[in-house]
Amino acid sequence: MEKTYLPPQDAPRNWYVVDAADQRLGRLASEIASVLRGKNKPNFTPFMDVGDFVVVINAEKITVTGKKRTQKLYRRHSGRPGGMKEETFDKLQARIPERIVEKAIKGMLPKNSLGRQLFTKLKVYAGDVHPHTAQDPQVMTINTIPGKV
Repeated sequence: MEKTYLPPQDAPRNWYVVDAADQRLGRLASEIASVLRGKNKPNFTPFMDVGDFVVVINAEKITVTGKKRTQKLYRRHSGRPGGMKEETFDKLQARIPERIVEKAIKGMLPKNSLGRQLFTKLKVYAGDVHPHTAQDPQVMTINTIPGKV
């Protein structure tokens, strides 16, 4: 009789720190989502949380290409009639730069309870200081395409 492979539950989780300064938003988000999901590990299991923790610093220095800085819209709704709020990339980056990175990564995770659980392992900070030094995070370098913005 064949059984489904289940990775050990007590496997240690790694902590990674990613510097988002001068990185492209989408390419950075897809790499981080893959690490949160655990796709870089040999014991990847699609229906389980086997991923690692990721700390993103310098979220206010993320870049986008083309006219996305002025044309990309972020929408939210209060739940009340007429409660739709829209904000451009520039305005949201000036107000809450962490939310841009969080929304990009959350959109690349599964849309179910597993995705919500994976999202709790993402920590995003606007500056280059974070409170997770006790976890001794390893520096993860992500090479997005450099060039003109």
